[in-house]
Amino acid sequence: MKQVYLDNQSNTRMDDIVFDAMVPYFKQYYGNPQSIYSLGQISKDAIEEARISVSKLINSKPEEIIFTSCGSESNNLAIKGYAYGNSKKGKHIIVSAIEHFSVLNAVKSLEKDGFEVTYVPVDNKGFVVLDELKKSIRQDTILVSIQYANTEIGTVQNIDEISKTVKEKNVALHVDGVVAAGVIPIDVVKSNIDMLTISSSVIYGPKGAAALYVKKGIYLKPQIDGGVQEFNKRAGTENVPAIVGFGVACSRALSQMQQNYEKIIKLRDKLINGLQKNIDYIYLNGPTQNRLPTNVNFSIEFVEGESLFLLLDAKGIMASSGSACANKSLKISHVLTAINVDVAVGQGSIVFTLSKYNTEEEIDYVINEFPAIVKRLRMMSPLYDHFKSTGERMKAGPGTDYEHHHHHEE
Repeated sequence: MKQVYLDNQSNTRMDDIVFDAMVPYFKQYYGNPQSIYSLGQISKDAIEEARISVSKLINSKPEEIIFTSCGSESNNLAIKGYAYGNSKKGKHIIVSAIEHFSVLNAVKSLEKDGFEVTYVPVDNKGFVVLDELKKSIRQDTILVSIQYANTEIGTVQNIDEISKTVKEKNVALHVDGVVAAGVIPIDVVKSNIDMLTISSSVIYGPKGAAALYVKKGIYLKPQIDGGVQEFNKRAGTENVPAIVGFGVACSRALSQMQQNYEKIIKLRDKLINGLQKNIDYIYLNGPTQNRLPTNVNFSIEFVEGESLFLLLDAKGIMASSGSACANKSLKISHVLTAINVDVAVGQGSIVFTLSKYNTEEEIDYVINEFPAIVKRLRMMSPLYDHFKSTGERMKAGPGTDYEHHHHHEE
């Protein structure tokens, strides 16, 4: 059976060159980087070389890069580390309504600890409403956290404008760059970003490695207590092979960025146009301009997400619903809710995310197979039946994957 992998937002296939670079650090150079004998020093040097590669990707200084285990850890270190390290200045934090769960749940846990959080709305394409952001900054605001690009609907925020707004008020800015770093150019100096999250596993590197860029002079309270690793900001024995692979993945991403971008965006647009042409009542979520080259997100009316994935999987096509939690129940993702997608429509949402390894032939295969699957599901749908016979849509119940903090927490 053909296998078409289109869930690259959750993980990418590792680049062969990345894998080859990691191998010696499993068996040959296994010294602990904190040890002073030569075997340890080899590991230490390898980490420092990787630090330089990561810093070049975003134009930072190497010593501003802290290695962590994943994007979620970096986001938690940035948000909680900054909040607890700077709470004397204030206890107000601002995030957008469409952040990743590792940001939303981090601020949710801070709320239980006496911090106040404002969720800034986005427009119907997922762009942060700048006026609302401006209005929500207060005397006691210490941190704003806004993603560079959205995992689910591909919206690339105007970070330079956001940064200007935040900096005018002298507030720190954290940016979750997980799905953007290595895919589109990011310059932390030009964009005046204080902290940026980068992950290895979505740029053809290994799982288990990520980084947090922390601008010199920013104080974070460590979230793991222990030894002196990572400039005393993140204790624990370093995952040397993964860090080495991450470094190589960053170098590759930097040198291939333009060619990958051109290749992937062509496939993306082919997929968008092909599906829109062959399926009725299908809606693209997110913008057409300022969208990640890797992202396609459709809501398909009169079908239910889960059945869609199962039938696609039977054809060897792997995609996602965007929000891992939305699969479990008839709820729609918090991102689609934030951009005002109708609940009834949002339940049939699907995200295809592309990589440099996808081919034109694979995209043709999806364009060919997908309409038949939709047709088959609609034939079994009472909602579609009702619509066909009356021309009216049935209403769906409420519910999102991220019930807001205001709702009953008993």
